[in-house]
Amino acid sequence: MTTQTEPSRDEVLAAASEIVDAFAATDGDRYFATFAPDATFVFHTEPERLADRAAYERLWAGWVADGWRVVSCTSTDRLVQPFPGGAVFTHSVETTAETGDGPETYRERETIVFRVDPATDAAGPRLVAVHEHLSPLPGTAA
Repeated sequence: MTTQTEPSRDEVLAAASEIVDAFAATDGDRYFATFAPDATFVFHTEPERLADRAAYERLWAGWVADGWRVVSCTSTDRLVQPFPGGAVFTHSVETTAETGDGPETYRERETIVFRVDPATDAAGPRLVAVHEHLSPLPGTAA
């Protein structure tokens, strides 16, 4: 049996910050590079689960084509739960986006599940997101 690496809290926080920073910059290439091709996504704003990264990339492209872009994104109340082979990261996130209809602000809880991917180069193993789930914070409008 192979021993699985358990990521440190700092490694998970760095991987999560990479996702938040890329999202805040509306940098789709950098953002989607943090997710595995087989990652799944559950967003309270969408009627169905997105079954892979490509499905989310298509949705994102439609948003951007309609004038959507992130103005700000703030992560608070961060919790890291590492386990052998990965980690669960949860936080509260406030996002303001410019849309074709004007600005919108969302206050949500987010869960990101990471797995440790084996080294593909000299950099060694890296954390890659395999699932993202967003839900509205209680008492806030979506």
